[in-house]
Amino acid sequence: MRAAIVEAVGKVSVTTVPDPTPGPRDVVVKVASCGLCGTDLHILQGEFAPTLPIVPGHEFAGEVVGLGADVTELSVGDKVAVDPSLHCHECRYCRSGRGNLCDNWAAIGVTVPGGAAEYAVAPVANCVRLPEHIDVRDAALIEPLSCAVRGYDVLNGNLGAQVLIYGSGTMGLMMLELAKRTGAASVDMLDINAQRLATATTLGCTGAAARAEELDRPGGWDVVIDATGNAGAIQDGLGRVAKGGTFLQFGVSDYATTAVIEPYKIYNQEITITGSMAVLHSYERAAALFASGVLDASVFISDRLPLEQYPQAIERFQAGIGRKIVVEP
Repeated sequence: MRAAIVEAVGKVSVTTVPDPTPGPRDVVVKVASCGLCGTDLHILQGEFAPTLPIVPGHEFAGEVVGLGADVTELSVGDKVAVDPSLHCHECRYCRSGRGNLCDNWAAIGVTVPGGAAEYAVAPVANCVRLPEHIDVRDAALIEPLSCAVRGYDVLNGNLGAQVLIYGSGTMGLMMLELAKRTGAASVDMLDINAQRLATATTLGCTGAAARAEELDRPGGWDVVIDATGNAGAIQDGLGRVAKGGTFLQFGVSDYATTAVIEPYKIYNQEITITGSMAVLHSYERAAALFASGVLDASVFISDRLPLEQYPQAIERFQAGIGRKIVVEP
């Protein structure tokens, strides 16, 4: 089969690899679409501790075409979306229900071959059957949506909150859509990319600007979310949190990124600084939200490229062009 391969740091290609073989409790998925995200760039940079070469792609969906000997929950022909999380179920974090913090953390498309290929293998437990009305080519959006759902679990949002989101790429826009549905009184968006900011306006954000100074919120925001991973945005956002408010680090930064905090201000104003790591008990809920129409796939997916153009898709994503880019084998 054909698959994208991150061969070494900074080097990606499309080549022929052996067809996948399922274990007893695995299924083989014929991939319909596979999304690109910031994690893929980190893998290309040699971060997230990947062992290279690796077939990337942790955001994917498709049709079941093969079953392991002990699989009874799914049938050939079922449409599925795949939770890429692979937890050990043995470490202290897994045993306490915090599998996303697993000491032996692994993921499809990060530490084992993923969905940037014609076919992919996944444990049956990681597959969510999709209803008939869903176009499986759009369902690669479910994985990033599940990360956004986890982010809102961490926030424990209060009704009537004033929310500020840095970054109006795919993840920032998903956080916008969830904020609108979790009782936010206002949701302001920041981005230096005018095209992406225009999409945020189309989706109904309260205010849109390149810099927070352009928005009228002198007391700050109850909830500030960084969806960029950019050091400058993070540093600015930490200073925009209102008294008693929360800063959520949602975007994935480079390992070397740092920011300065003000301990007295955090103490005196009871500010919470927290993070959200990937997926935790949120994938099925994201699939249900997606099936209900929470996202307009035609707005979120800006580019659909054939698998053979995976290197070009990565270049396009690195350049900040478009919103969600998917490859379709």
